[in-house]
Amino acid sequence: MPGGRRGLVAPQNTFLENIIRRSSSQPDSSFLLANAQIVDFPIVYCNESFVKISGYNRAEVMQKSCRCGFMYGELTDKETIARIEECLEGQIHDQFEILLYKKTKTPLWLLLQIAPIKNERDLVVLFLLTFRDITALKQPIETDDSKGGLSKFAKLARSVTRSRSVLVSQFSSHLPALKDPAVPTTTKQSHLGHMISLSGDVMPQYRQEAPKTPPHILLHYCAFKAIWDWIILCLTFYTAIMVPYNVAFKNKTSEDVSLLVVDSIVDVIFFIDIVLNFHTTFVGAGGEVVSDPKVIRMNYLKSWFIIDLLSCLPYDVFNAFDHDEDGIGSLFSALKVVRLLRLGRVVRKLDRYLEYGAAMLILLLCFYMLVAHWLACIWYSIGRSDADNGVQYSWLWKLANVTQSPYSYLWTNASTAPELVAGPSRRTMYVTALYFTMTCMTSVGFGNVAAETDNEKIFTICMMIIAALLYATIFGHVTTIIQQMTSATAKYHDMLNNVREFMKLHEVPKALSERVMDYVVSTWAMTKGLDTDKVLNYCPKDMKADICVHLNRKVFNEHPAFRLASDGCLRALAMHFTMSHSAPGDLLYHTGESIDSLCFIVTGSLEVIQDDEVVAILGKGDVFGDSFWTNPSIGQSAANVRALTYCDLHTIKRDRLLEVLDFYQAFANSFARNLILTYNLSHRVSLLDRKRKMLIAFVRARLL
Repeated sequence: MPGGRRGLVAPQNTFLENIIRRSSSQPDSSFLLANAQIVDFPIVYCNESFVKISGYNRAEVMQKSCRCGFMYGELTDKETIARIEECLEGQIHDQFEILLYKKTKTPLWLLLQIAPIKNERDLVVLFLLTFRDITALKQPIETDDSKGGLSKFAKLARSVTRSRSVLVSQFSSHLPALKDPAVPTTTKQSHLGHMISLSGDVMPQYRQEAPKTPPHILLHYCAFKAIWDWIILCLTFYTAIMVPYNVAFKNKTSEDVSLLVVDSIVDVIFFIDIVLNFHTTFVGAGGEVVSDPKVIRMNYLKSWFIIDLLSCLPYDVFNAFDHDEDGIGSLFSALKVVRLLRLGRVVRKLDRYLEYGAAMLILLLCFYMLVAHWLACIWYSIGRSDADNGVQYSWLWKLANVTQSPYSYLWTNASTAPELVAGPSRRTMYVTALYFTMTCMTSVGFGNVAAETDNEKIFTICMMIIAALLYATIFGHVTTIIQQMTSATAKYHDMLNNVREFMKLHEVPKALSERVMDYVVSTWAMTKGLDTDKVLNYCPKDMKADICVHLNRKVFNEHPAFRLASDGCLRALAMHFTMSHSAPGDLLYHTGESIDSLCFIVTGSLEVIQDDEVVAILGKGDVFGDSFWTNPSIGQSAANVRALTYCDLHTIKRDRLLEVLDFYQAFANSFARNLILTYNLSHRVSLLDRKRKMLIAFVRARLL
C-alpha cells in the first residue's frame, strides 16, 4: 500500500528491543535495567528469565533497588554487597559472584555483571545488570559414595566443568592486561563486559535514533532505486518482445553483432539488478525498514533469487557459437524463453505502478499488445512449420503468392529433404502475423488472412478464447479495475491533503506537523486504511464478539487474569477493548491526567517519566494504569507515559470494565487477585532523597 511502502522511518528508541534481541540468543541470560539518576537505583525493567530464576513476578521486582536486597540472606557476603554499592555509586563496569535467595528461600549462586548505559549527552542514565546461574559450579564435588553420592564419571564431568569455568574466569580477569597498556583499566573492563554479556556487540545507547543503514545498503525508496526500477521495467518489456521474436524467426545473434552486444548489455544489467537486490532494504511484516544485510540476503534467497538467476543466464552466447539448427543450438534457442521470467520483476513492483490511473492504463495496454505479439510469433511458427512440410495452402504460402515473392525448394547434398528458400521478407511476415492476431483479438477478423490448415485452425480457436477473456477483462472492465486498484490510494492521498491543509490553515509548528504526518502515515501502514468499527458494524452481534475475541487473543492468552473467564465474559470484555497505535515520542498520559483506562502493551516499548526521570520502561506483555476495580475514585497520573517505539496498545475504559466485573462476580474476584499492574500510574516515586543527596554532594565539593 502507499502508506507502507517506505516503511516506518521515524526516530525510535530501540534500546530495549536491542537488549532483548541480544539476550534471546542466550536462553539462560537474565537481566535488569535500573535508573542511575534516582536514589537506590530502582529497577525499571526485568526480563522473563530473571522472573523464572528469582521466583518473583515483574510487579514485585519493579521499583525495588537493583542491589537486589530483597534476595539477600544470611550467607550473602557483606564484602560483595559493599563492592556492588561502590560499583553503582561510581558508575563503573564490574562483575561479581554473589549468593542470593529465591522467593522460596532457595540459595542461588549468580555471576552478576553491571554495565552503565549512557544517553546522547554521555550521561549514565541506566544500569544493565546481567545474571548467570553458576550454582552447579559452587556445589561440593566430594560426596559420600556409600550414601548414594555421585558416580566417578559424574564427578569427573563436574571437575572438568569447574576447571573450564575457573579457566574462563582467570582468562577474563587477565584479558585486560593483554591489551594496550595505554588504554585505561575501566575501558578494558567495559569492553570485556560487552564481549561477555552482549556477544561482542557494542553497548547501545538509550536515545532516540533514526533507522540507520550500512554504507553498502540501498534504501528501497531512494531516488536512485526508483530510476533503476524504471530502467528494469523498460528492459523487461524489451526482453518480453525480443525473446519470442528471436525464437520464432530463428534470429541467431551471430548473424547480427549489434543485437548480440545489446542482449549482452541487457544480461549484464539484469545481473547487476540481482547484486543490488542483495543490498536493498525491504519493509518487514511489522512495517519496519529491514536494513540488516544478513536478513536482506536470506529474504532474497528465499524469494526471487532462483527465478532472477535463471532469467539472466547467457543463452545468446551459447547459441551464437553453435550453427547446428537441429542440435544444441535449437535447444538453447528455445531456452531463451526462460528469460520471460524477468516479468516477475514487474509483478513484485506492480503495487508501485498502480498508484496512478494513467500508469495502470498504460500497463494494461502494454500487456494486451504483448500477448498479441506472443500470439503472432506462434502464428508465424505454425505457418513456417506447415510450409516446411510441403503444405502449399498455408497462410504463409498464400502471403508469398500475394506479395509476388514465392517460395522455392532448394536441394542440398547435406540434407535428405529440400530446403525452403526465398519468400516474403521477415518484416512483411511479422507485420502480417501481428495484423492477424490483432484483428482476431479485437473482432472476428477480416478474412484477408485466414487459417487454412488444421494446425492453424486449432490455434485460431484457442486464440479466440484467450482474446475473448482478455478483451472482456481489460477493455470491458477497465474503469472498474482502475477504481478498485486506486480507491485506497485516492483515499490515502485525500487524507494526507486534508492533514496538510489543516496544518497550513492553523499554522501548526513544523516539528509538531511532522509528528502528525508520521503518525498518520505509520497508522495507515498498520491499518491499511481500514476502519475497524465500520467493518465490525457489518457483522451481527454474535459474529462481532467472535471477531473481537480474535483481535484481542494476545491479551487474553498472555495474562493469567483472564484464564478463569467464561466464554461469555471474554466476549463481553472483547467488545469493549479498543486497539490503538502510537508513534515514537507520543505522550499517552500526562501528569495530573485522569486514569480512566487499563492499557495492555502488545508490541513496542514505553517509558514512564516522573520529574524528568525515567522510573520505568514498559514492554510487550506489561500492564499499566490504575487498580480502579479496588478503588472507586478516579486516580490521577503521577507521571508521563511516552512511547519509545511504534507501539500497539489494547485498552479498556474504566466504566466498561467495572460494568463487566459487576455482572460476572466470580470472574471479578479472580481478576482482582491475578491481575498485577506492572506500573501503577497513580503511585508516585519519591525522588527527594536522591536530589537532597546530590545537593549535599555539590555543597561539599564547593566547600572543599
